[in-house]
Order: sequence, then C-alpha cells, then structure tokens
Amino acid sequence: MTANITANGKPKSVELPCSLVEFIQRLGLDPRIVIVEYNGEPLRREQFAGVALKDGDKIEVVRIVAGG
Repeated sequence: MTANITANGKPKSVELPCSLVEFIQRLGLDPRIVIVEYNGEPLRREQFAGVALKDGDKIEVVRIVAGG
C-alpha cells in the first residue's frame, strides 16, 4: 500500500507501513539531528518512531547544522 504525502513542499509516495523515523532515514538523514513538523505540529524526537505515516500527511524536515 502506498501513501501520497508532502515532504518539504514536494509530493512523495511512501510504501506503508512507514514510521516517521523510517521516513527520515529513507531521506538519508539522521533522526537525531533534524527538527520535524508533522501536519503543522512540531514533534519531539521521542515521538518520531510512534508516528505512522498516512495518505495526505504534510511533513517539514529541517536538518540542524552547527557552525560558527
């Protein structure tokens, strides 16, 4: 089964079942260094694994970058 979601403003198809943490990893990102907004709500990292993606979800993923 496939879900159509929007990630960072772009349409994506995701094979289900898929947790938010799995999706982040599929993007090639480390879940420990991103900030996520899921359907308009910011999430704590501890919540990522418990969120099951579904059709129509909107996700914004921002990678934290250190520097000076």
